[in-house]
Amino acid sequence: MPEPAPLILLVDDDVDFLDINRQVLEPRGYRVVAVTDPVAAWERIQQEPPALVITDLMMSALDSGFSLTRRLREDPRFGALPIILVTAVSSSLGLDFRPRTPADLAALGVDAFFDKPVRPQALLDKVAELLARGRPETP
Repeated sequence: MPEPAPLILLVDDDVDFLDINRQVLEPRGYRVVAVTDPVAAWERIQQEPPALVITDLMMSALDSGFSLTRRLREDPRFGALPIILVTAVSSSLGLDFRPRTPADLAALGVDAFFDKPVRPQALLDKVAELLARGRPETP
């Protein structure tokens, strides 16, 4: 029996971002679950661990994405789960928040970073790259 398509969890309070990126990912064969806050994301992850998480930084709080990422990294079941952080912090707050090195990404607890808006092909390429590294073990 064929292996199910990789599940990608999208976490963002911007429903337009969720809809657009679902339309980018699903035609490429990914299963997508979209939630609007980190609490719902954590609950969903408990039900079926995704192959990859794409999360916003600023949701219910300025550091919502960091809180979710930290929680995932601290849990041995999900510590190796690939995480992509997307944010509009640069454009909305005028902060230069971009990690410039792999060490910067590691300090953030993520595998990749994108400013919003995300170019669809760049996102697809990064998702494919991270998934090709191997699926994390699930509980």
